[in-house]
Amino acid sequence: MPVLDRHRFDDAALARYLAEYLPGFDGAIEVRQFQGGQSNPTFHIATRAGDYVLRKKPPGKLLPRAHAVEREYQILRALEGSEVPVPRARILVEDERVIGTPFFVMDHVPGRVFVDRVPLAASPADRAAIYADMARVLAALHKVDWRAAGLEGFGKPEGYMPRQVDLWTRQWQAAKVEEMPIMDRLGPWLAAHLPPEEPPAIAHGDYRLGNLIIHPTEPRIVAVLDWELATIGQPLADLGYCCLTYHFDPGPEGVAGVAGTDLAGTGIPTEREFVARYSALMGREVPEALDVFVVFSMFRLASIVAGVWRRALDGNASDPRAIGYRDRYRKMAERAWEIVRRIDPAA
Repeated sequence: MPVLDRHRFDDAALARYLAEYLPGFDGAIEVRQFQGGQSNPTFHIATRAGDYVLRKKPPGKLLPRAHAVEREYQILRALEGSEVPVPRARILVEDERVIGTPFFVMDHVPGRVFVDRVPLAASPADRAAIYADMARVLAALHKVDWRAAGLEGFGKPEGYMPRQVDLWTRQWQAAKVEEMPIMDRLGPWLAAHLPPEEPPAIAHGDYRLGNLIIHPTEPRIVAVLDWELATIGQPLADLGYCCLTYHFDPGPEGVAGVAGTDLAGTGIPTEREFVARYSALMGREVPEALDVFVVFSMFRLASIVAGVWRRALDGNASDPRAIGYRDRYRKMAERAWEIVRRIDPAA
């Protein structure tokens, strides 16, 4: 879509700066904005030599530790050449004088993006293949030797989940513009019910269908996107997050899932089948405490969506639809508390 007014930047200044580093920027460029990219505005850059994608921090006052395009660039560079398909990251520019905020440029990867958590437009056979590849790529990510990939210091592996619960509790408080008692209870409940730590791995942080590019004609993943939340941490947090689709109701919104749906004949595996496939690829037993990670993922996502809604109220959201996100974050919190009550009836 055309660039939103609040996200416009000086195209000519961008072209002048990058002409020294990337082919195609020594002439006219065309900039368009991808719809979505709620956290970091994302742009398609067409040049005479080919297409690129630019990710930048949004303008305005930002929440602490959010919009880390620098970390996205670092993880993309570290994973280049691995079994995890990622776009080639070309250049990171931290000088705000160029277009107003830090940004990085990566190659454009042609393909399909299913914006929902369920590939509704795919055939049953393609759905089955896509879900199988989702499990394969997630396992491949978690098996990467992160130290050998140069990611020592990218995160603090010890105490990852307690820190995450504390972080997203604080992020919720920073984004909060109304009372929501369930959100206030979820953080303390999680802090008291975290399972023992497992060996650390690269955690994507937002691994879901909408952040994957599927080959233009084949049911396989050609790129994993949106690495802003990536760190060295708990792989089961990624798995629990990826399983959220099994806990969201069907519907037209981007959070729609398959809760209560008969999956026979759809090509979509059950949660048990998906987790079993991932576990087999990892060479591990099926995790017993996955529901806790599902609750954590809902709490974290609700905190993020609450922040997006707050930015919309402030007139600074990347997507004009964000003004309607109040109900979305509240429904996530309510569903998370339903799972808590199933795990812990006394809660």
